[in-house]
Amino acid sequence: MESKFKKMSLEEKTVDSTLVYDGNLLHLYKDNVILPNGKPYVREYIKHKVAVAVVAMDDHGRIVIERQYRYPFHTDLMEIPAGKLDFENEELLAAVKRELMEETGISAGRFEYLCPFYPVCAYSTEVIHLFFATDLTFSDKRDLDVDESINIEMIDIKDVVQMIYDGKIPDAKTQCAVLHVWSRFCRKGEGR
Repeated sequence: MESKFKKMSLEEKTVDSTLVYDGNLLHLYKDNVILPNGKPYVREYIKHKVAVAVVAMDDHGRIVIERQYRYPFHTDLMEIPAGKLDFENEELLAAVKRELMEETGISAGRFEYLCPFYPVCAYSTEVIHLFFATDLTFSDKRDLDVDESINIEMIDIKDVVQMIYDGKIPDAKTQCAVLHVWSRFCRKGEGR
């Protein structure tokens, strides 16, 4: 069936780009662009480092959940382990293994790439690459960054999914990754 919607050009052309703020984590740009309709417009956006995140599940269908204080919201949030690449060309698999070990002391024997996730595509270049990890080995060897204070819990994925549905886990990367794993790998609410 043929679409009744007319296709239009979507590309915006950059005229010039100005770095407005150059921070440790965020780099704010203000670009003058030409819209597809030919009109000039100003786009403000943040350049952000690439990151990884992982749903790490044990043999009992429990996943690693971190509780971490998030300053912008002045509260602690429940999240899956995640972090930025340490350097521009760091391999994604190496980064996710490192982040899981540093934040939780857990290593995994098996990793599966899920998908890229754009948490705020309207105003940021941030991309978080989502993974699923199994065959976990636990240790108490953690190497938290200077700005990290993280409590770790193992929670059945069924309960985490319900917490997402109940609005108790507002973190978008956690919602996306957990629901991805739930729908793709778990059967009738029975875990892995």
